[in-house]
Amino acid sequence: MIRVAFIDDDRMLLDGIGSWLAGSNALTVVAKAHTVAEFLESLSVEVDVVVLDLFLADGSDPADNVANLVEAGHKVLVVSVTPQATHGIDVVRAGASGYLTKDNDLATLTSAIEVVAAGEMAYSPELAFAWARDDRPSKPRLSPQERAVLLDYATGLTLEVAARRAGVKTSTAKSYLDRVKMKYAQVGRPATTKLDLATRVREDGLHRDARSGSE
Repeated sequence: MIRVAFIDDDRMLLDGIGSWLAGSNALTVVAKAHTVAEFLESLSVEVDVVVLDLFLADGSDPADNVANLVEAGHKVLVVSVTPQATHGIDVVRAGASGYLTKDNDLATLTSAIEVVAAGEMAYSPELAFAWARDDRPSKPRLSPQERAVLLDYATGLTLEVAARRAGVKTSTAKSYLDRVKMKYAQVGRPATTKLDLATRVREDGLHRDARSGSE
């Protein structure tokens, strides 16, 4: 059973979530809280996934909430009443492993929780919407060649294999990666290691871009 905690200031939701998931063979609710501070201070059980409401009544910053939970060792799925493109990107960059709206059905929520619990990114139409409209300067513009080499390299392939798949020399592929690192440094998001690059791929939804064929 996946142990789930809910942080939400909607009392009706918190009171009903246990009943909604009572028939699930995969999930069990082990903690509920109205704020991140309350959750972190009172937690006395192991939690696999924290489902966090985007906007809480205490006025706390969504990205800060995610960062605090991730720093405490939790996997986080953010949910929201309405799509918030900018905030969707912000919480993923802060470490959230997914973002979706509350108008999704219980099966969709359950599936997203299972994906996050497995250590993967829970993609959703809401997150794809946010990524597609993220044109802020903090997201560098990469050429198709730079993106192709970055995706292959950041997802585990060697530079030599990434170069071969791109149909270029290894030295050329390295120059693409060097330009990618420079572009991220220029927007204040350094990516000097392979892990850094993998993080930027996740934060900017580049996997999703590659799947949809968008530039």
